[in-house]
Amino acid sequence: MPITFQQLIKNWSAQLTQYEVAEAENLVYWLLEHHLGMKRVDVMLSVEEEKLSPDLLADFERLKTGEPIQYILGYGPFYGREFMVSPDTLIPRNETEELVHLIIKENPMPGLKIMDIGTGTGCIPITLALDMKVPEVYGLDISEAALQIAKRNAERLFANVKFEHCDILLQTPSISDLDILVSNPPYVPESDKEQMHENVLAHEPWIALFVRDEDPLLFYRVIGEKGKQMLRPGGKIYFEIYEGYAKEVAELLTDIGYESVKIHQDLNGKDRMISAKLT
Repeated sequence: MPITFQQLIKNWSAQLTQYEVAEAENLVYWLLEHHLGMKRVDVMLSVEEEKLSPDLLADFERLKTGEPIQYILGYGPFYGREFMVSPDTLIPRNETEELVHLIIKENPMPGLKIMDIGTGTGCIPITLALDMKVPEVYGLDISEAALQIAKRNAERLFANVKFEHCDILLQTPSISDLDILVSNPPYVPESDKEQMHENVLAHEPWIALFVRDEDPLLFYRVIGEKGKQMLRPGGKIYFEIYEGYAKEVAELLTDIGYESVKIHQDLNGKDRMISAKLT
């Protein structure tokens, strides 16, 4: 029996009990739009539920398990573009969009040399390559699987980014004279796992999320120190940060030898980004 598109959204979202109502409806809408091509303006159009495709029904079953919809569909939005994702990469997030926007806004000069460490999907360096003026951009990651996704995203979006494998804790990149060094490193303390949504814990790569409680500033310290070798004098470093450690990261960068250290808040008023300049 036909029902409206709007009713189908409500019926299916009611089955996603692990999400708030509004989030569940958005997820169902996203899934249906992907498979059916329908928009929110089509709410009164009829849908015959019994004739929906097996692929759509299978994807809805995956959604009910808590698997992130980005992994189900194979892509996620970031800064107005769609990026391929996989369980080997973190899902691009709004906070990281704000980090990218900050870098673009503060650095309008052409021809800047930029490196992103822990690149994942490549969303940071690819966006900077496309939205800044003829930059020279590099993206590094410890995961070969993630680098393959990043390279495919760069090819799809026609972005000129050079990707390299690097374990930043053990290796120092040979690239120097950088104008900008950026990283969204693992920063969630292991003790905070229980506060995270189950669909994140069960599906996203822990290596890109968590850091040991005994040394929560590990990546900031290592990248900050190595940044002194890679940045030119006056070059800038940008981090996405864990809101609970903003002050500590700022003090760390000051102690290492950076100046003009500044904590930036996201749209929700949380300390989410930090920037500094090499003297």
